[in-house]
Amino acid sequence: MDPSILRGLNDKIYERRKAAALELEKQVLSSDGARIATIVDQLVGMFSSTNAMHTRNGGLIGLAATAIALGQDVAPYLPTIIPPVLACFQDSESRVRYHACESLYNIAKVSKGEILVYFNEVFDALSKLSSDSEMSVKNGAELLDRLMKDIVADAASNYVSIYYEDDPNRTPRDKALGESHDGSGEPPSYSLTSGGKDTDGQSNTSPTRNGDFDRSNVQSPERMGPDRRAFSLERFIPLLNERVYAISPYTRMHLVSWLMVLNTVPDLELVTYLPDFLDGLLKFLADSNLDVRVATENLLAEFLREIKLIAQQQDKHADSHPARRDKNQSHQATIDSASASIPLHPEDNESAIESDDDDSSDLERDETGTMDTRAENEWEGDGSGAWEPGQNAFVDYSSIMDIIVDHLSYPDNMVQTTAMDWILTFLEFAQNTVIFYTPRIVSAVLPNLASPNRHIKAAASETNRRLTAVIQALPPLQVTPAPPAAAPPAAGNSIGQGSSTLISTAGSSPQAGPKKDVLAESPDRLSALTAADPLDSGGVPGATLKIKAPPPVPVSEPVTPATGEFPAGTKTVRTRPQSPVGQAQAPQLISMQLQQAPPAALLSPGQETFLEDDPFDVHETVNMLTLQFLSDHPETRIAALEWLLMLHLKAPTKILSRDSGTFPALLKTLSDPSEDVVKHDLQLLAQISSSSEDSYFRSFMVNVLELFSTDRRLLENRGSLIIRQLCIHLNAEKIFRTLAEILEKDDDLEFAGMMVVKLNMILITSPELADFRRRLKNLDSKDGSMLFTSLYRSWCHNAVAAFALCLLAQAYEHASNVLQIFAELELTVPLLVQIDKLVMLIESPVFTNLRLQLLEPEKYPYLSKCLYGLLMILPQSSAFVSLRARLSVVNSSGYVPPPNKPNYSANVGSGRTKVGEIKWQELLAREWRDVEVVEIVDLRLPGRPSPA
Repeated sequence: MDPSILRGLNDKIYERRKAAALELEKQVLSSDGARIATIVDQLVGMFSSTNAMHTRNGGLIGLAATAIALGQDVAPYLPTIIPPVLACFQDSESRVRYHACESLYNIAKVSKGEILVYFNEVFDALSKLSSDSEMSVKNGAELLDRLMKDIVADAASNYVSIYYEDDPNRTPRDKALGESHDGSGEPPSYSLTSGGKDTDGQSNTSPTRNGDFDRSNVQSPERMGPDRRAFSLERFIPLLNERVYAISPYTRMHLVSWLMVLNTVPDLELVTYLPDFLDGLLKFLADSNLDVRVATENLLAEFLREIKLIAQQQDKHADSHPARRDKNQSHQATIDSASASIPLHPEDNESAIESDDDDSSDLERDETGTMDTRAENEWEGDGSGAWEPGQNAFVDYSSIMDIIVDHLSYPDNMVQTTAMDWILTFLEFAQNTVIFYTPRIVSAVLPNLASPNRHIKAAASETNRRLTAVIQALPPLQVTPAPPAAAPPAAGNSIGQGSSTLISTAGSSPQAGPKKDVLAESPDRLSALTAADPLDSGGVPGATLKIKAPPPVPVSEPVTPATGEFPAGTKTVRTRPQSPVGQAQAPQLISMQLQQAPPAALLSPGQETFLEDDPFDVHETVNMLTLQFLSDHPETRIAALEWLLMLHLKAPTKILSRDSGTFPALLKTLSDPSEDVVKHDLQLLAQISSSSEDSYFRSFMVNVLELFSTDRRLLENRGSLIIRQLCIHLNAEKIFRTLAEILEKDDDLEFAGMMVVKLNMILITSPELADFRRRLKNLDSKDGSMLFTSLYRSWCHNAVAAFALCLLAQAYEHASNVLQIFAELELTVPLLVQIDKLVMLIESPVFTNLRLQLLEPEKYPYLSKCLYGLLMILPQSSAFVSLRARLSVVNSSGYVPPPNKPNYSANVGSGRTKVGEIKWQELLAREWRDVEVVEIVDLRLPGRPSPA
């Protein structure tokens, strides 16, 4: 350049530098290509680190003037011009950073679409300046940012670099042959932005930066991929993926604004790349800046609306073009046969995958090396209809859902709410994808049912309800035999420690391109998406994908080894612990059970669920639901039990089977402090028992008694609730018969007596057992007599309970003889308390019939003897006064004494029992020989020594 121009550009005063730039513009207009290249190199030399600040400012204004003079012919010189200008964006002097923004603004304004070749570098520099501390620099960066957005909106989808298409050895000016740079013969209309004089004080100290510009960092046109467009999302997304994790709210706002712009550009299909930056974008919702949160929420809502629209468009085209859909599926099968696997990441696929010769013309390969079926997805021919937005877009539902599920447990309310909203929306058009992630979803959503935040709680409740309804509507679970497994890992190993897992995915829509990712790994195993759902375009039909195993989950499968008996510990322990197990130990016992259980591979095929063609991993879902029993919130535990109830109804013979390790955890949950949890737990236990064989039912009753034996506080506080709830859901007679048979042979006489007292109280007072009591009174039938006998043998563990059973069954003569046993017993305080309670029960509605029978002493002579016998045993207490008042009323009406000699061959009491049906003498003689010892052990006062 002319020496005078060079001196002007190096001047400290801004006006002189501006005048020199105008002269330089005229000189460039009249110069040939070689001289222009020399001028550009001379200007670049002004950015040496040894030069002063005003020299660098002069170089910036000089490059801008040169670009203005060249117009769009500046394209060949951009690789030389752009690096020094961008380097000044990081200059320590704020005025240099400002003039760098000004210079690049003018360069971008004249180069238009050509600047998109260097979009990544410009975007990265602008994102850093968005949080600059100097307001003037931020304002300059915002002006440049707006211009870049306008250029992207206008040209990003279709602009192809002129410099890339032409011979790089011939510049556009050489080919113009004297024509003006814009083809109109008029000088350019662009001028430098007026900025006023430099008043910042010229500094001669050079900034600390590298004076040699590394042009290899700038992506030149020669290094552009097969896509010849100047702007490419393929090249931009890696940079976005890096910058999306920025913390500064200004940078985040800058990124959100750019994503909004890119999402509105036709043909870019930014939503296709959503999995690459969704993780970082969701974290913006937790930003402390309100503007960032609102903008991010609106952007995510737009993405979700677009995904739903794409699913609807693809579904509509799939239904209207069945022939095309069949062709796509057939063509995909060809691709599958040509390639054994599709890589998860572009870098994993260095070599090209070749298909058959007949189909090679229909396939294109993008820069990542994955197969592209855009040609197959275009609707051709007459009557195919107008093109609609999103018609050919590919949305990786699985990768998106994997990220969404990860954020269900993010420690921010807005992030969690948004994640659950996305799951609810995906359930409308991609149910198979959501179903695949059910184990992870329930483990994250159920704890939120007890959230103190009402929005989180409402969203979690709706998500849980909708997902439950979807699972419940699935067809019956199809179970196939387990494949021959290799040597199983040692018990206690973490889940999923294999080196790799194979998964088959299906359900792609006709427009869906190849998947960029696969379904996230399940901690236990990976299921396959069913091919029956045409809505779910998140998979590749028939493609076999090899993926790495997930990180170990620190909980082993809750499955116990297959044994002939109900879970471990079902046998009656003859020597029980002296101290009961407290309720606080239940969570630890559940955790130990889950950790000690061996993996599911040890089970036989009939004991485990293997779903080969179903996206729903039932076994892992049960595993995650079982872990929710350890939650501190009853709402979570109840929801987990409701899930297990629903799953067991769908597959009662395979879910929560008799050898499932979940069952001991359900037994421990009976100690839960929440009554609602206990009721749901009992309902599930009863449901499991009702679908099993009789031997399993007995084992279940043994386990219940073992639980009561080891936890006496549970028996005292929840014994009645547990037995009554079981009677509601199961056959009450079967329960009482089975418990009586077990207690009859139990060697722990103290516990047996306590249990009989509890069962007797339940039998007398529970409304659920009204029909059972009616049958018990019918002693003249074989069924009634057998029922009475089966209970009586066990009730003999407690004299008061046996006496009450006789009153309930209207066996009054035998009851009067049982009273003689009381004379042989030591009348301890516990015994008198039981008699007192029995007198109170006689005044209850259950014994209304008995009180009426007192008015017929000639028909029921032994009834009065029984009650007078109780009156003689009782001390003069409130119960004594109550019973005496009742009998005095009867006395006033006349009392007939009983016969002198009891005749057991005659009818007993009511005259309804036939000879031989109940052998009363044997019951009284044989059974009570044992009960004398039982009562001595059961009813003696604390501290009294045992009899020899």
